[in-house]
Amino acid sequence: MKKNSYYITTPIYYPSGNWHIGHCYTTVICDALARFHRMLGEDVYFLTGTDEHGQKVEKEAKDRGITPLEFIDPLVAELKSMWSLLDISYNRFIRTTDEDHIRCVQRIYQKLYDSGDIYKSEYSGWYCTPCESMWTETQLKDGKCPDCGREVTLQKEESYFFRLSKYAPRILKLYEDNPEFLQPKSRVNEMVNNFLKAGLQDLCVSRTTVKWGVPLPFDKNHYSYVWIDALSNYLSALGYLSDDEEKLKKFWPADLHMVGKEIVRFHAIIWPAILMALGLEPPKQVYGHGWLLIGGDKLSKSKQDAVKYELTDPYELVKRYGSDAIRYFLLREIPFGSDGEYTNERLLLRINADLANDLGNLVSRTTAMIGQSFQGVLPACGKKEEVDLRLEEAANGLFGRVKAAMDRLNAPDALDEIFSVVSKANKYIDETTPWILAKDEGKRERLGTVLYHLAEVCRICAVLLKPFLTKASRLILKSFSCEEDEGFEHVSFGELKAGAKVEKLPPIFPRIDVKKELAEVENLVKELKKKDKKPEKKAEAEKAPAEISIDDFAKIELKVGEIVACEKVAKSEKLLHETVKIGEETRSVVSGIAKFYTPEEMVGKKVVLVTNLKPVKLCGVLSEGMILCAEDETGKLSLLSPEKAEILSGAKIR
Repeated sequence: MKKNSYYITTPIYYPSGNWHIGHCYTTVICDALARFHRMLGEDVYFLTGTDEHGQKVEKEAKDRGITPLEFIDPLVAELKSMWSLLDISYNRFIRTTDEDHIRCVQRIYQKLYDSGDIYKSEYSGWYCTPCESMWTETQLKDGKCPDCGREVTLQKEESYFFRLSKYAPRILKLYEDNPEFLQPKSRVNEMVNNFLKAGLQDLCVSRTTVKWGVPLPFDKNHYSYVWIDALSNYLSALGYLSDDEEKLKKFWPADLHMVGKEIVRFHAIIWPAILMALGLEPPKQVYGHGWLLIGGDKLSKSKQDAVKYELTDPYELVKRYGSDAIRYFLLREIPFGSDGEYTNERLLLRINADLANDLGNLVSRTTAMIGQSFQGVLPACGKKEEVDLRLEEAANGLFGRVKAAMDRLNAPDALDEIFSVVSKANKYIDETTPWILAKDEGKRERLGTVLYHLAEVCRICAVLLKPFLTKASRLILKSFSCEEDEGFEHVSFGELKAGAKVEKLPPIFPRIDVKKELAEVENLVKELKKKDKKPEKKAEAEKAPAEISIDDFAKIELKVGEIVACEKVAKSEKLLHETVKIGEETRSVVSGIAKFYTPEEMVGKKVVLVTNLKPVKLCGVLSEGMILCAEDETGKLSLLSPEKAEILSGAKIR
């Protein structure tokens, strides 16, 4: 039985590089929760890490002529550096290439195989390389990956399968018996209606064509396919199936798996099924939060070029505004469980309004007035008035309200509670007018009482802000001669001792000239985009392709075709369906050129086709060849056509 412990995890990240602020959201939330529970006196285990196996890594490394680890290692170091920059306090950063993880994964595969929950068959489906997901024809959206919207390829190979379908009734019962298991509630409806009621298919869990993975212990020709390998990190980090399972006994089941809504299916259906097959309890809760949006769309690597002048690089953002400001924006601005909007202007306005005007101004004014009127020594609290008691009441009840919000995993509400008291304290300054009291020696005791109240509110708020603002909170506590590790046992009004040394603090969050800053950011983004055109990428583009023999080239059949009919593909914005006459033969061809040619323009054109490609269906339309185009530096396409009009359709290209 777990006692006084708290196990929280982020999903493990594919270390792609090109990090943006959206990557930081889940981890910053989990860090705030982990810090909060540590301050409650709980033994916290906070896990994050990297998912390093699979086709993407294998291909990227091969293209660069290096090993997968040589490709991955610097990207992992960069991610860990980013977490350090944002004060992420994980207990372990796990890599799926760690030896203890690999051993655990192999033992999990063996256990599932021995129990009959893994069996060998053949898989045929549409594979999305970026998502490392296989899809059936009916699951595709407009012929593309339903998760990321990118192109998929038809693949067929011998594979091992996990009997996911077997566990559908038990997963439904898990949802019914444990209403808090999956949050927010909208995610439950999505899982039930879109997947469980539609019927679960068994899950492909091995590959033979991709060697960069964990070799299966019962079949060395097969390697782990992403989801058992990736999801098992939550167990391998605790020593599952090792000689030392003490962490497992203490921390499992996990208290919280925090994930983005796009991978809820894997954590709320596939993961519980795997745990059921292993005879383990499911996690207590899976929370699928929303996305950080820019221009109404999810921020991703592919979208960044479309974001004109928004600065999204975490390194640059922290350099300009500090880690506390970035953490605060992520934790306060985004309605928890829903999508949130990011712009540089919203970030700057939030910094100014809350951190500079409210918190920073309160602390700066309080320490300055104690310095001016009491030589930097905290005055005693004298007789209290009604206005003082109202502020005390707000401060004394603050911890309970913050804890209630954090118990709901709602950091925005917790911060709203803290800053409402900060706002009350600023209003209290206006109500008590300490600058006027300071001019009247007969009001000195009253002035001391007012400044004592302000100092105590600053201290209590600083203690409660420690999980969120990791640097500013400690600066504030230090300025009032408090221990930097002061915890939640010290959130009652009246604990500050008169006579304590108070150090004047300059503005901890200087006010920003928003208009000027936005102009500077625009110029910075332009410069960063210029630098992003890396020389090595240019060199790769200019590098000669791999040589092929004349025999290889002879395998490609190129012919002239004449387009006799053309129409748009109904479910796609970029596909055209052409009917192409090739000599006496007529073929159906699908081409991704709708952005550059209208159907009317295509009819009557002579084009060059690859005619011996294996036929495929794109958005449900048969394609029996490929029309060749040239592409310039801007991405614009131009059809390749025979120079002379007398060249007839069906003519071979030699």
